[in-house]
Amino acid sequence: MSDVIIIGNGPAGISAALYTTRAGLKTTVIAKDGGALEKADKIENYYGFKEPVSGKELVESGISQAKRLGADFLKSEVVGIGYTDKLTVSATSGDYLADSVIIATGYQRKIPKIPGVLQFEGKGISYCAVCDAFFYKGKDVAVLGCCEYALHEAMELLPIAKSVTIITNGSEPIDNIPPEINVITKLVAEFSGDDTLKSVKFQDGTSIPVSGVFIAIGIAGSSDLARKLGARTEGNKIVVDENMATNIPGLFAAGDCTGGMLQIAKAVYQGAQAGSEAVKYIRKLKGN
Repeated sequence: MSDVIIIGNGPAGISAALYTTRAGLKTTVIAKDGGALEKADKIENYYGFKEPVSGKELVESGISQAKRLGADFLKSEVVGIGYTDKLTVSATSGDYLADSVIIATGYQRKIPKIPGVLQFEGKGISYCAVCDAFFYKGKDVAVLGCCEYALHEAMELLPIAKSVTIITNGSEPIDNIPPEINVITKLVAEFSGDDTLKSVKFQDGTSIPVSGVFIAIGIAGSSDLARKLGARTEGNKIVVDENMATNIPGLFAAGDCTGGMLQIAKAVYQGAQAGSEAVKYIRKLKGN
């Protein structure tokens, strides 16, 4: 078990790790990859570099720095956050416990451009199986997605819904989907209904009746993870106070996922703030 788990190894996550490790906390950083920054070719508006630096170089340098200070790194995809007696981070490699969690996964907007999505949001279209599965007890539901995140959402729904179908919208599904979950790979034409969602129509003219569709495209974004625990969100940003704390004790967020200026300098500052506040929270929790 870790004192703190940081989700994301970009500027916000690494900045937080520098503060938690230097404070003597057992810190685990979980990330699938280097995120959007890793794909940046040249960065020349960040303090301290005489010449432009690549995003990949900046990511690797930050990770090396945090490792030198004692942070543990785990390459895995996070699919959910829950709470038992501790905060629990669920990843494709297993479940991990901590007293505090910092979400620093950047900003993702994964609303598909399919007719009916916006029309039926909250009326059959959902983005969180843990949050809304109860409303679909005994009903036919579907998950839009093709990868580990979609499978995780489908597995959350399976014990509750009458039937669960993964709709990949033309993408190749992962190969470990259990047989009790239906899989449809056809392209989606639209989500249809009246006051609420009633069906998914495909481009070949066929359709299936559903009461709910859960959007789980790609990997779980920051707001997806926050919602699963009941943290406040506004659109795709996580709501935090001046200390980077959410409304859930022990849960912090930093960087692009909090909205505002999407810049490295801001992410580094917020990561430092979140890391410092996580240290205070854990010390108080342990009576130190």
